[in-house]
This record gives sequence, structure tokens and C-alpha cells, in this order.
Amino acid sequence: METKQELQGALEETDRWIEDRKKAWFWERWTRLPFKLLDKITPEFVHKKVGALLDEMGSYIQNGGKYLTSQKHVFKSVEKKTGSKINSIEDMSALGLEEMDSLSRELASSRRKAAAVQGASTGIGGLFTLTIDIPALLGISLKTLQEIALIHGYDPNDKTERIFIIKCLQFASADIVGKRAILENLASYYDKDVSSNEVMAQIQGWREVVYTYRDQFGWKKLFQMVPVAGILFGAFTNRAMVGDIAEAGSILYRKRRIIDRLQSLEES
Repeated sequence: METKQELQGALEETDRWIEDRKKAWFWERWTRLPFKLLDKITPEFVHKKVGALLDEMGSYIQNGGKYLTSQKHVFKSVEKKTGSKINSIEDMSALGLEEMDSLSRELASSRRKAAAVQGASTGIGGLFTLTIDIPALLGISLKTLQEIALIHGYDPNDKTERIFIIKCLQFASADIVGKRAILENLASYYDKDVSSNEVMAQIQGWREVVYTYRDQFGWKKLFQMVPVAGILFGAFTNRAMVGDIAEAGSILYRKRRIIDRLQSLEES
């Protein structure tokens, strides 16, 4: 297990990454400008699919729905890669930070490749295959974040944990103002003071995740009108989005694990 000094150094490193993401980048401002215009030319059936996703996301928050990942599969995979006996969430939480970082990077690499293949395949059909692409990408994103949660010793079967996962999803795709608000919202998790009322209040904001996802497809809608460009841009966009989500989830969960260990050292 890491020493207090090592944990504090890791926490500072993690906070630097978070602070860097809170700065306003020029490209982040202008790339969002055409989304409202593109949204107006999006066919109605795509809007209906987004509406259906809202219901699916609600189901995920309440009970995991079809997006809930298999813990046993993750445990076996981690056990094989680390050589440590893994039978429970507690066993996962006992892994060293370096092991958690390595497992998260390997997972992110694998999921980026899967997202690129999926994006390229749905890019063939242009706008019409967006109804397949959006839920598929959402599924990859949620399962990636759940496995990152498990790697760091947190249980996505817990409803409060699924809210944290949704917040990680929001953070990865939010604008600069949204990122700051989400980080303030997550403070209660770092303090281990998440009340049931607070969780219910946070649930009210999950709809914006799906709408943000729809907005993120703005450029993709435009390029998928050209078949070859749709294939290339579909692969690139999906790979980049899942990479950003995996990175954000890894950092935010890493911070929680570091803080939990520091608190345990202080209590002992």
C-alpha cells in the first residue's frame, strides 16, 4: 500500500489534470456553434431515438438496466492480469494505485478500438445509422465507466455509484462551465457524505447527458452525409469520445480512491 506522502503526491498530480480541464480552450467554444443549426436539420426519427434513450438512461440509474456490466467477468480479468486473488469489491479496492492505473489504461485502449470499429461500421449508412450508433456508443461508454469503477473498488450495483458514473459521463462532454459545476457536485462523494435526498436531486439532471451526446454528434451528422467521410469520421469521433470518457472516469475515480486511503491512514 502507498505511503501518505505517495498518496498526497498522487492526489496533487490528479488535481492538476482536473484543474487543466477546467480551463477554457478556444476550440471548445467555436466547435459547439454549429450544433444548434445541425440539430434543426436532423431527421425526426433521430430525435425520437434520443427520446427513447432518455428512458433507457433512467432505467440504468434506477436498476442498471441492460447496461449493467458483469462483475464476475471483470474480477476474472483483473485476477488474470494482476495475479492477485479477486473475489469481491474489497479485493479490487486493495490493489495498488499503479495496478489500477495500468488496468484503466488497458481498458481504455481496448474500448477506444471497439468504439472506432463501431463508428466506422455505422458511418457507412450516413444519417440513418445514427439511430444505431448513438445507443451503441452510449452502451460502450457506460460499461467502460462501470469497469473503471470496479477497478478502483467501487460497486456500480449501488445506485449512488451509478449517479457518479453519470457525472463522469457529463464531465467528459460538458463545456467549461459544466465541468466546474460537476466537480462541485461531486465534492460530497469525496467527503463520503452522499445523502439519499442529494442523490435524488442529482438524478434530475441526468437528461442533459443524452442531449449533450446528441450535440456531440453535430459534426458527425454533417460528415456522414458523405459516405466515405462518414466511415472515417465515425471511427475517429467514436474513438475520441470513448477515450475522453475513459480518461475522465479514471482520473475522477483515482481521486476518490486516493482520498479514501488518506482518510483511512488518518483514522488508523
